Amino acid sequence: MVAVDPQTPDLTGDVRAEAERSLEQQKHYLCGSVAAFTNIAVTFPIHKALFRQQLFGVSAAEAVRQLRKDGLRTLYRGLLPPMLQKTSTVALMFGLYEDFSRLLPRHIAAATAAPDLLTRSLAAVLAGTAEAVLTPFERVQTLLQDPRHHARFQNTSHCFRKLLSDYGVRECYRGLVPILLRNGPSNALFFGLRGPIKELLPEAESEAGHLVNDFICGGVLGAVLGVVFYPLNVVKSRAQAQIGGEFLSSRAILLTILQEREGKVTRLFRGVHLNYQRSVLSWGIINATYELLLKTL
Repeated sequence: MVAVDPQTPDLTGDVRAEAERSLEQQKHYLCGSVAAFTNIAVTFPIHKALFRQQLFGVSAAEAVRQLRKDGLRTLYRGLLPPMLQKTSTVALMFGLYEDFSRLLPRHIAAATAAPDLLTRSLAAVLAGTAEAVLTPFERVQTLLQDPRHHARFQNTSHCFRKLLSDYGVRECYRGLVPILLRNGPSNALFFGLRGPIKELLPEAESEAGHLVNDFICGGVLGAVLGVVFYPLNVVKSRAQAQIGGEFLSSRAILLTILQEREGKVTRLFRGVHLNYQRSVLSWGIINATYELLLKTL
């Protein structure tokens, strides 16, 4: 029988502890991905009606009428890109935020005595910026939802192939600037205000109560941020609906839209009411599902 030196490090324990830390870090990505999947499955038809309003400046009733006219066969056309894009971006949003929030204090706060709020805000902005790498999914989603391109593109893979073969990778990133302008600041506000808003709600005394509070917190934040950044989404939709040609600046696109809508800023917010309602439901589902999964795993 071999004697074990009590001074010998417990390598098995170290490996187990490292594995547990790795799983703890990765679960934020998994929870975010599943939360986004749940949301997209529920809210896709609403998003499609909203897209029609953003692109054509029509009323909610007209957008719904157009979808009814197109029929159920095309109602979920374009589902795969947002499913892939949203599950990936929300996973990155929550996962990278947690990773950056853990790493930045070690390298920035210790050297500059930066406050925790600043490092967490920077973590949120960096996470939002990293999400923009998945812009091609939003690009393809826009093209598949645009009725003017129904006959041109068969499905997601066909749309990707046509863009890459006919125009190159750069075409897949059309609309990148408004996405960058939207993602970073909205992430910083979402993560920065999520805690304080939840503290204002009545204290939950059950799991169901916590779930409701998380839904309300996420829904309120998502709705408010959706309104604030709505014009950027309008510019993004207009930019990404174009195929080929000059890459116009966000400012030029915004001025064109305003000119088409008789210079009335209020018409730039066509669809904002539907967007507000969708965001309440969408971000309520995401936040509540994410927090529930985080406690379960």
